[in-house]
Amino acid sequence: MNVLVIGDVVAKPGRVAVLERIQDLREQHQVALAIMNAENLAGGFSVTPALCEQLFGTGIDVMTSGNHIFDKKEAIEYISKQPRLLRPANYPPNTPGNGVWTGVVDGIDVAVVNLMGRVFMPPSDDPFRVADSTLESLPNKTKVRIVDMHAEATSEKVAMGWYLDGRVSAVVGTHTHVQTADERILPQGAAYLSDIGMTGSYAGVIGMDKKDVIARFTSVTARRAEHSTGDVHICAVVIDVDEETGKARAITRLNLPHQT
Repeated sequence: MNVLVIGDVVAKPGRVAVLERIQDLREQHQVALAIMNAENLAGGFSVTPALCEQLFGTGIDVMTSGNHIFDKKEAIEYISKQPRLLRPANYPPNTPGNGVWTGVVDGIDVAVVNLMGRVFMPPSDDPFRVADSTLESLPNKTKVRIVDMHAEATSEKVAMGWYLDGRVSAVVGTHTHVQTADERILPQGAAYLSDIGMTGSYAGVIGMDKKDVIARFTSVTARRAEHSTGDVHICAVVIDVDEETGKARAITRLNLPHQT
């Protein structure tokens, strides 16, 4: 089966690109399961129920997230009711929502796991130990297992790839908004990429207005950055998984310009 994972979707430019292209991408790559990281969906920070429902209704199956997921208060109640919107599994146990989604896609049992790194990131529990307990909770029949490792440090992402190789179908990184070119299949069958990259406007600084961001680097009175517009790209990966073994056969990196 082919699994599409779309990198951090930032604000309206990224959102519109996904809405306009998701069905084409699903058809072109014969996608059975479409996942996207949604933590920057609403103006660059967190989500709103209406925006999530719009994307779920257009062709996204599961959304992962990261450190910005609760920046908007409406996300707290929504994530408690919507199992297809994930937050990091290594958040404290009483955190609203879930860090793993399981379901059946075209007759195949699948799981999507959301983890967050600890290096240069807000406090969270150990993602390696939480990955162990999360995977141990899955039934053996769930062979297709996709992990979004939302982390800053490349070393932490690479370590997680090696740590989970042989136990998952893929470990793909999000968070930095900069696509890496190190896609590969690890020796025991896990597809790996350090960062999928950002889906949004590349006319700014990682999706935000360049003037606002430069002001934050050069002034102590700068305001919060607004999202940028123009030069929109969709960054994603397509992972071909053997549904019988759960091992990845191929991983293909996408960086697609999108005309609005």
